[in-house]
Amino acid sequence: MKIFIINGPNLNLLGTRQPDIYGNRNFSDYLEELRKKYPDTEINYFQSNHAGEIIDKLHEIAFTTDGIILNPAAYTHSSLAIADAVAAIRKPVVEVHLTNIYARDNIRHQSMVSRYAKGVISGFGLDVYELALNALLKLLNKAD
Repeated sequence: MKIFIINGPNLNLLGTRQPDIYGNRNFSDYLEELRKKYPDTEINYFQSNHAGEIIDKLHEIAFTTDGIILNPAAYTHSSLAIADAVAAIRKPVVEVHLTNIYARDNIRHQSMVSRYAKGVISGFGLDVYELALNALLKLLNKAD
């Protein structure tokens, strides 16, 4: 099983950026733990602070991966282009957010991506990635 995680802007700063909101663990350490915990699943990763690069990566992997975990970060609320890219993908996409976006600023309550995602998981810190991975694996194993 091949799963791709894509993180949007500022998530490269996890562990140092506003640790009171986003926690103090960096993503690369967490990703290695996740890969060790799921050795039978190929977990690939990409992060960019640029919407165009995220769109290009979505297009690139849309036909070669089984499922996508996408944290569009601030682009969640502003990028119709990323939403359109997700809409064009036939593989399941799970949208994730470290924080509960509905408990934050009103602007963060609106997601342009959610309507095209298979599901949305938010508010559980880095655990959202494992929750999304388990949901995808369960969904994809049913499809077999």
